[in-house]
Amino acid sequence: MATQYKPKNILITGAAGFIASHVAIRIVQKYPDYKIVVLDKLDYCSNLKNLLPVSSLPNFKFVKGDIASADLVNFLLVTENIDTIMHFAAQTHVDNSFGNSFEFTKNNIYGTHVLLEACKVTGQIRRFIHVSTDERYFLDDEKLKSLGWAERTPWEEGLRKTMEWYVANSDYWGDVSGALLPHPRTLMMPGYEGSEEIKGILSQFNSSPTNIVDATSEGAPEVHAFKFLIYGRTGWIGGLLGKICEKQGIPYAYGKGRLENRSSLILDIQTVKPTHVFNAAGVTGRPNVDWCESHKPDTIRANVVGTLTLADVCREHGLLMLNYATGCIFEYDAQHPEGSGVGFKEEDKPNFTGSFYSKTKAMVEELLKEYDNVCTLRVRMPITSDLTNPRNFITKISRYNKVVNIPNSMTVLDELLPISVEMAKRNLRGIWNFTNPGVVSHNEILEMYKQYIDPSFKWTNFTLEEQAKVIVAPRSNNEMDATKLKNEFPELLSIKDSLIKYVFEPNRKVSAN
Repeated sequence: MATQYKPKNILITGAAGFIASHVAIRIVQKYPDYKIVVLDKLDYCSNLKNLLPVSSLPNFKFVKGDIASADLVNFLLVTENIDTIMHFAAQTHVDNSFGNSFEFTKNNIYGTHVLLEACKVTGQIRRFIHVSTDERYFLDDEKLKSLGWAERTPWEEGLRKTMEWYVANSDYWGDVSGALLPHPRTLMMPGYEGSEEIKGILSQFNSSPTNIVDATSEGAPEVHAFKFLIYGRTGWIGGLLGKICEKQGIPYAYGKGRLENRSSLILDIQTVKPTHVFNAAGVTGRPNVDWCESHKPDTIRANVVGTLTLADVCREHGLLMLNYATGCIFEYDAQHPEGSGVGFKEEDKPNFTGSFYSKTKAMVEELLKEYDNVCTLRVRMPITSDLTNPRNFITKISRYNKVVNIPNSMTVLDELLPISVEMAKRNLRGIWNFTNPGVVSHNEILEMYKQYIDPSFKWTNFTLEEQAKVIVAPRSNNEMDATKLKNEFPELLSIKDSLIKYVFEPNRKVSAN
């Protein structure tokens, strides 16, 4: 007879899945004295939403990881003082095993072996409960009945209620109609049309919002090829991206998770199920980048740790991430002198370290080169037609008492943000100088402002040396070579032409005569 004992620290594998999550929630809530550690790699058949009811409870801990990692399993058993294991983790859905048998062997056999070996090595596990499957036998439930179990819901009723729940909660797991189809090999058999039972079940999904419809059918609802997940909802670029998606009819959602919180990013992706992720979040400082000089840990957390975490999560989920970066990581030098027309190219190494903000941006750009799922867009001195926005470069310099006069590459967002959406659709990757071709100086912009907006406008110039006395950190000045972007999008206007078309003409207050 088994020795009686009271568990203290329980490891539950696969507890973000359907069955194990119910077990985990029940134990966490009913036994507050037990510490429950959940280990789940968040594969296709698991969802963090399942654990939300207990995610904030003190006796619950979630660890994202693979049971096939012996080092991780041993580490958890020792550091968490695990005395009981409830093993649910497994690859499921029999049809999937025909096309991906290696993963089934790795998880269901090798993973279980790793757990058992860890039990032997640590010598501290009092009980190992392995939840397996009944799909090999005809089951006799008399033993369960002898323990007091009794059926409360007939099989047919339970199946019907399960179907109804999935239809009513189609946004929870996404489209599950494919799971009800016979194995693809069966579908390829000549003359196969599917059973009436399958057709009946699928017909219920055909009325749900996530239905996969033949777009060629007359009167069929529109099927969207893209769905964007955007980070930076309260930011300038993030807000504009949402408006572009609405204008183009592209489904989108804003991320709710913080970039440095990996589990919250995973939950966003599982909830939204995007085709692409846009990162317009980060720290630029308010009112300007000088803020970053006195808030360095905050700047690192957002601009480096957060961005890298999002890139890694996206790579893990097979998603392309468009990252709105900066071109303020360069300054004119001997090889790229001011006024020469020789701009910095995508492969050039950053040479500006005057501000802490630029340091973090250069650092993260270098690290992102190792991710083949990232498209880095180097934005510079962004401008839009909204001349009331305090982040707009034109708005800024029009309100300054004095300005320097240096030619710079700049980004007209009205023209370039829609191009970034097109870049996502084309699945472009790597580093891109995301500026309009050419340069424009502060004085040239203010001359346009005077010509189109306010003929009485006046301004005063001062030198870089004088500017340095009123700012904390130096500013980047450079020309970016936009040849790569221009070759991909030949319609891209030069900076001066773009300013006239997208900014000054729409805001014209002075008659053209």
